[in-house]
Amino acid sequence: MKFNEYQKIAKTTAVYPSEYTVVYPTLGLTGEAGEVAEKVKKHIRGDTETLDGLKKELGDVLWYLSAIASDLDISLEDVARTNLKKLESRLIRNKIKGTGDNR
Repeated sequence: MKFNEYQKIAKTTAVYPSEYTVVYPTLGLTGEAGEVAEKVKKHIRGDTETLDGLKKELGDVLWYLSAIASDLDISLEDVARTNLKKLESRLIRNKIKGTGDNR
Protein backbone atom coordinates (compact mmCIF):
# COMPACT_ATOMS: atom_id res chain seq x y z
CA MET A 1 0.00 0.00 0.00
CA LYS A 2 1.23 3.49 -0.80
CA PHE A 3 1.26 6.24 1.81
CA ASN A 4 -1.25 8.45 0.01
CA GLU A 5 -3.60 5.50 -0.39
CA TYR A 6 -3.38 4.82 3.34
CA GLN A 7 -3.89 8.51 4.13
CA LYS A 8 -7.02 8.73 1.99
CA ILE A 9 -8.60 5.68 3.64
CA ALA A 10 -7.49 6.67 7.15
CA LYS A 11 -9.06 10.10 6.71
CA THR A 12 -12.48 8.48 6.37
CA THR A 13 -12.14 7.21 9.95
CA ALA A 14 -11.08 10.55 11.45
CA VAL A 15 -13.89 11.61 13.77
CA TYR A 16 -13.06 14.54 16.02
CA PRO A 17 -14.33 18.10 16.47
CA SER A 18 -13.29 20.39 13.60
CA GLU A 19 -12.20 23.11 16.03
CA TYR A 20 -9.49 20.70 17.22
CA THR A 21 -7.94 19.86 13.87
CA VAL A 22 -4.19 19.32 14.22
CA VAL A 23 -4.45 19.60 18.04
CA TYR A 24 -6.55 16.48 18.59
CA PRO A 25 -4.41 14.15 16.47
CA THR A 26 -1.21 15.68 17.87
CA LEU A 27 -2.35 14.80 21.39
CA GLY A 28 -3.28 11.32 20.15
CA LEU A 29 0.14 10.90 18.54
CA THR A 30 1.82 11.80 21.81
CA GLY A 31 -0.25 9.24 23.71
CA GLU A 32 0.39 6.51 21.18
CA ALA A 33 4.13 7.23 21.16
CA GLY A 34 4.06 6.58 24.90
CA GLU A 35 2.29 3.28 24.31
CA VAL A 36 4.95 2.31 21.76
CA ALA A 37 7.63 3.08 24.34
CA GLU A 38 5.82 0.93 26.91
CA LYS A 39 5.65 -2.04 24.49
CA VAL A 40 9.35 -1.68 23.67
CA LYS A 41 10.16 -1.60 27.41
CA LYS A 42 8.20 -4.81 27.93
CA HIS A 43 9.92 -6.42 24.95
CA ILE A 44 13.32 -5.56 26.43
CA ARG A 45 12.14 -7.20 29.63
CA GLY A 46 11.53 -10.38 27.63
CA ASP A 47 7.80 -10.24 26.92
CA THR A 48 7.63 -11.62 23.38
CA GLU A 49 3.85 -11.19 23.32
CA THR A 50 4.40 -7.44 22.96
CA LEU A 51 5.53 -7.65 19.32
CA ASP A 52 1.97 -8.01 18.00
CA GLY A 53 0.86 -5.24 20.32
CA LEU A 54 3.76 -3.09 19.18
CA LYS A 55 2.67 -3.50 15.55
CA LYS A 56 -0.81 -2.29 16.51
CA GLU A 57 0.54 0.69 18.45
CA LEU A 58 2.81 1.64 15.54
CA GLY A 59 -0.28 1.52 13.33
CA ASP A 60 -1.98 3.96 15.70
CA VAL A 61 1.06 6.25 15.48
CA LEU A 62 0.79 6.09 11.68
CA TRP A 63 -2.92 6.92 11.84
CA TYR A 64 -2.37 10.00 13.99
CA LEU A 65 0.56 11.13 11.84
CA SER A 66 -1.67 10.73 8.80
CA ALA A 67 -4.44 12.74 10.46
CA ILE A 68 -2.08 15.61 11.30
CA ALA A 69 -0.76 15.66 7.74
CA SER A 70 -4.30 15.55 6.33
CA ASP A 71 -5.41 18.41 8.57
CA LEU A 72 -2.52 20.46 7.18
CA ASP A 73 -3.09 19.35 3.54
CA ILE A 74 0.30 17.61 3.45
CA SER A 75 0.58 14.22 1.80
CA LEU A 76 2.26 11.39 3.68
CA GLU A 77 4.27 10.65 0.55
CA ASP A 78 5.61 14.22 0.67
CA VAL A 79 6.45 13.77 4.37
CA ALA A 80 8.31 10.53 3.61
CA ARG A 81 10.11 11.98 0.58
CA THR A 82 11.17 15.10 2.51
CA ASN A 83 12.45 12.99 5.39
CA LEU A 84 14.52 10.74 3.14
CA LYS A 85 15.96 13.76 1.34
CA LYS A 86 16.96 15.29 4.68
CA LEU A 87 18.55 12.04 5.86
CA GLU A 88 20.39 11.56 2.58
CA SER A 89 21.82 15.07 2.87
CA ARG A 90 22.99 14.37 6.41
CA LEU A 91 24.56 11.10 5.32
CA ILE A 92 26.44 12.77 2.46
CA ARG A 93 27.67 15.51 4.81
CA ASN A 94 28.51 12.98 7.56
CA LYS A 95 25.95 14.61 9.89
CA ILE A 96 23.75 11.60 10.72
CA LYS A 97 25.03 11.67 14.30
CA GLY A 98 24.61 14.74 16.42
CA THR A 99 21.79 16.98 17.51
CA GLY A 100 19.78 19.79 16.02
CA ASP A 101 17.24 19.95 13.23
CA ASN A 102 19.48 21.79 10.77
CA ARG A 103 22.70 19.85 11.00
